[in-house]
Amino acid sequence: MPQVCKIMIQKIIDLFKHHRYKIAVFGLMAFSSAICVTLVAARVEYSDTTGSLGLVWNLFLAWIPFVLAYFSYAFSWKKPLLYFVLPIAAFLWLIFFPNAPYILTDLQHLNKASGAPLWYDVIVMVWFSWTGLLLGLVSLYLMHDIVQRTFGRWLGWAFVFIVSGLSSFGVYLGRFVRFNSWDLLNDPKEVAFTVLGLAIDPSRRMIAFTVLFAVFYLFVYLTLYSFAHLVQERPYAK
Repeated sequence: MPQVCKIMIQKIIDLFKHHRYKIAVFGLMAFSSAICVTLVAARVEYSDTTGSLGLVWNLFLAWIPFVLAYFSYAFSWKKPLLYFVLPIAAFLWLIFFPNAPYILTDLQHLNKASGAPLWYDVIVMVWFSWTGLLLGLVSLYLMHDIVQRTFGRWLGWAFVFIVSGLSSFGVYLGRFVRFNSWDLLNDPKEVAFTVLGLAIDPSRRMIAFTVLFAVFYLFVYLTLYSFAHLVQERPYAK
């Protein structure tokens, strides 16, 4: 084998070793998403209904912030691009981020599902919800790391809390007001007036949903964040 080929193969191996966990997470999310699509395809074939296809679309939308976060994370290490490419990617990430936790609210459709056994629909809904939740959590973790490295630890955690609150409100807008992420790009004036109206005269449902969802999302994020750093706390030698 030519020396050039050996060098290239070794570089590829070193690249995989250096980024093995990032690649593993991406692969696991892709595998989980493939299972979700397969479960829906089987349900459509069994029940001859297409009502569950909306879950696939919601899962696709959940992938957008995940990919944008990976893109932002890769460019965040290159200083010349940090202040030009990253703000645009981060803005798009923030717009599409609520789509990831939004899938959790699809669980409410369980009481309307028909054409397949309830236990099967429970598995389908839970698998989609868990995949969407993880896609959002990983993307938030990557963006949290970018902000923390750039602006410091306190601003990094402030970013997490603010995004959790904003995304919870975004999920409310999607579920109850029926806004989509692209509505902010297509008709920002309508979105702004609607949000202003909700801020001036908020309903108890909006407040309760936004607060509870934000607390839940923060709880899950902090739990997984603690798990990720658990092995770093090595026991003191006696």
